[in-house]
Amino acid sequence: MNHPSSSQAHSKSNLQTNLPARCVVEGMILSRHVRERGAKLYLEFWLQTQNGPCKVLSTLQKDLFFIRQLDQKRAEAALNQAGLAFESRELELKSFEQEAMSALYFTTTKLCYRAREALEAQGLLLFESDIRLLDRFLMERFIYGSMKAEGRVLNGKRYLELVDARCSPSSYTPHFRSLSLDIECSEQGQLFSIGLAAANYRCVLMIGESEADAPEWITWLDNEKQLLLQLVHKVQAYDPDLILGWNVINFDMRLLHKRAEHHRMKLRLGRDGEPMHLRERRDDARQVFVTIHGRVVIDGIDALKSASYHFDSFSLEFVAQQLLGKGKLSEDVDDRLAEIEHDFIHNKIKLARYNLQDCELVLEILEHCDLLNYLSLRSQLTGLELQRIGGSVAAFINVYLPKLHRAGYISPNRPEGGGLASPGGYVMDSKPGLYRNVLVLDFKSLYPSIIRTFLIDPLGLVEGLKKPEEAVPGFKGAFFSRDLHFLPAIIEQLWQARDEAKRINDAARSQAIKILMNSFYGVLGSGGCPFYDTRLASSITMRGQAIMQETAKWIEAEGYEVIYGDTDSTFVWLQGDYDQEKSAKVGLKLQEKINRLWRKKLKDDFSLDCALELEFETYFSQFLMPTIRGSSQGSKKRYAGIKQGPNGEELVFKGLETVRSDWTQLAKDFQTQLYTLVFSGQDVEAYVRQSIGDTLAGKNDAKLVYRKRLRRRLDHYVLSSPPQVKAARYADQLNQAAGHKLRYQNKGWISYVQTVNGPQALEHQQGLIDYQHYIDKQLRPVADGILPFIGLSFDELAEAQLGLF
Repeated sequence: MNHPSSSQAHSKSNLQTNLPARCVVEGMILSRHVRERGAKLYLEFWLQTQNGPCKVLSTLQKDLFFIRQLDQKRAEAALNQAGLAFESRELELKSFEQEAMSALYFTTTKLCYRAREALEAQGLLLFESDIRLLDRFLMERFIYGSMKAEGRVLNGKRYLELVDARCSPSSYTPHFRSLSLDIECSEQGQLFSIGLAAANYRCVLMIGESEADAPEWITWLDNEKQLLLQLVHKVQAYDPDLILGWNVINFDMRLLHKRAEHHRMKLRLGRDGEPMHLRERRDDARQVFVTIHGRVVIDGIDALKSASYHFDSFSLEFVAQQLLGKGKLSEDVDDRLAEIEHDFIHNKIKLARYNLQDCELVLEILEHCDLLNYLSLRSQLTGLELQRIGGSVAAFINVYLPKLHRAGYISPNRPEGGGLASPGGYVMDSKPGLYRNVLVLDFKSLYPSIIRTFLIDPLGLVEGLKKPEEAVPGFKGAFFSRDLHFLPAIIEQLWQARDEAKRINDAARSQAIKILMNSFYGVLGSGGCPFYDTRLASSITMRGQAIMQETAKWIEAEGYEVIYGDTDSTFVWLQGDYDQEKSAKVGLKLQEKINRLWRKKLKDDFSLDCALELEFETYFSQFLMPTIRGSSQGSKKRYAGIKQGPNGEELVFKGLETVRSDWTQLAKDFQTQLYTLVFSGQDVEAYVRQSIGDTLAGKNDAKLVYRKRLRRRLDHYVLSSPPQVKAARYADQLNQAAGHKLRYQNKGWISYVQTVNGPQALEHQQGLIDYQHYIDKQLRPVADGILPFIGLSFDELAEAQLGLF
């Protein structure tokens, strides 16, 4: 169990047998590195292949960037004066301003960096100087995620190694060998144990003397240095492609690296025996980057966020409870570190089980959400590294830039100062009220469909402005070429791929494509993107506003009332006697009619084919559009209703207290029950009075806890002190007085209640609960959102109830 499988060992042993002098492999890129040997530059890639790991060394490379031809002589003189070797070449490429371009080539990346600094000091304008050679190499070959490599075989290695390799695209599907890692340590950072787990593997490395009744998967070590050496041995023996964990980069890997430095040793975790390299971000030491040759370290939190998962807390305990319905073995959730330190001294076997379960929970979460499949698909769509956080701009550049080069253009530079903001999406003033029979009609992927339909594209803008009389008009002076563009076709291909993924129920691929498509609008309006142009983003959002307004007019012309519109959704009130079947017929009729009108309008007005697609999405039998608190004006992005679907009724809240993490359980439960009673036409007066009475009587005390994040250090709250900060300061004052450690100085979460003496942390509550606070700040706002629509007043009901106390 604690060794690599015999089948894997067998496949590795066969890697070096019967191989020709040159061979071809296909695999998923795990890691990528620049190699400078003498004055020569190569690129190194580690692949996961069906026969195990493969190391690929490219042919000889040169780093480069571009300059205007009119600056070429001046640049050459500056580089010669600086004593920097280079080559220059005039190109048949031009800037978006139609200026002829040249390229400067360098034999090493270090030379390229120094040249950039020298020329920028001279005030020269450089182009694409921020494109990394590794990224340029891959994108110019249209290599995204997977690679085919043909090269000369080097013998005598534990893994296949190709040199002088020529690389090309591949559609290889990876099958990763993963290992989950988690560490336990003291408050000061001394290591206690390291857990490792996979589907067929369990191991905990524990400092301490062997215990007779210990499980066989515990390996006992004498000290911390031996622990670190054994970690390297275990990782090399299991030989994973991926190392997984929870906050594994910023915490586990950072601490392992720190402890290795303390012992003056290197963690040689790379597949070629190279040590793990850790680098902190220059402008934010909290952000850590880890490099291990031939392996990828993937953080479960980052993976969930990249796939658009949202939780009130991203602690392993909270996420595991939400997704898996189970949590950690620790008993004391309020002071887990103290419990870990206690168990290391008194119950090491219990600590080992806790350590191992953390590893296994990470594996279960990633499998439950199919995150490894999602990350590999994202990489194959965009060229982003598997572990990359964010990267929407980089993804766009990877996909778009090689096409632009082949059209004869060089990318522009990012705007100085971040650029100007573009108009946002359409949000209609709502008509507040309590309604029956409301339809929701959504435009399917509105912004991507606008890009497809109106041919919105960076190159298309440049070419369209040359001949505006022949182009498609946009907004803010934009015109888009009908012939020269790339983004509409890219969107169309992704759209078709997503439809196919949905057809075969491939949720991971569908999600990866959806996120990518939707990001393309955002990057065009982002000052961090070299293709930023306010005319591009505005031609999307302002066109969306026009489409939503025209759609509302057409719907109302059919005799129905539009009560709200938000970005791509239109809410339609059916006045009269309708049931679910009749409402659905109206929804489908409107869907067909509006789509037909858009096809005709776009053909008549613009001679364009229509990619806009309105869908009848939802039917609410009961629906509430509330007002802004303290106003008669309708609110935005907030509503509730009874949604009717194939699986029955569902109570839906959007933007209200029930779905917000900064409200107590009292408010959430009260809202859910109150709205259910109102929507079902039942009497609510008794329930409201009872809720007030139970709160005053202390029956709801367990529901009165606020849980909020301290987003800064406590001493950084200067201008204001919100309740959670006051509670944290008071708690740490008590901790200090009692000689206990301070819990709340460096960010984190706090649970507190409002007392008559102010907010107090749950573990240090001394004052009596301020019940009137909860009635005024938790129950009243919820009730005021709906009671006026049925002719009731919370204050009048509260006054009658308070008279009983």
